[in-house]
Amino acid sequence: MMKAVVLGTVLVVSAGSALAGSPAVSTPDQRFVMNTAWDGMAEVELGKLASEKAMSADVKNFGSRMATDHGKAGDELKTLAQSKGITLPTDMDAKHKAVRDRLMKLSGEAFDHAYIAEMTNGHRQAVAAFRTESRSGTDADIKAWAEKTLPTVQDHLKVAQSLNKPFGTSGRKSKSR
Repeated sequence: MMKAVVLGTVLVVSAGSALAGSPAVSTPDQRFVMNTAWDGMAEVELGKLASEKAMSADVKNFGSRMATDHGKAGDELKTLAQSKGITLPTDMDAKHKAVRDRLMKLSGEAFDHAYIAEMTNGHRQAVAAFRTESRSGTDADIKAWAEKTLPTVQDHLKVAQSLNKPFGTSGRKSKSR
């Protein structure tokens, strides 16, 4: 009798838990959402920094666009994450804070060069992540959001690369030899 009561309690609790929340989101999908949230927060903050500190009007305008576009995407992602029971970070991670701190110490052309190189590298990685999620994601809603957002991220990369040309670099970190 005791086994039946325990088994019945476990089944009721399990059923209640399953009904209470949305279906579990796969670890790769959750990782994509979390990384995108951190990247987006950094893009907003670094974009605002660029719109204030950049020497070039093109870099200032690009920074402003990054703050606006990534702010909008971040709001969409927050709504999507809440619907999936995913709690997003409220602050940048250590990696992005280090980039911000490094850029804050620069000015003039050195700032413009470093910011655009960072945007080129970051958006190259973001395009790859969004492509992977839009092709291989298992959560239909997250996958659809990645597909919808990918063209904007690709455009950001294209603009960053065009702004990077005057600096004579691909935006890739050089490997020490």
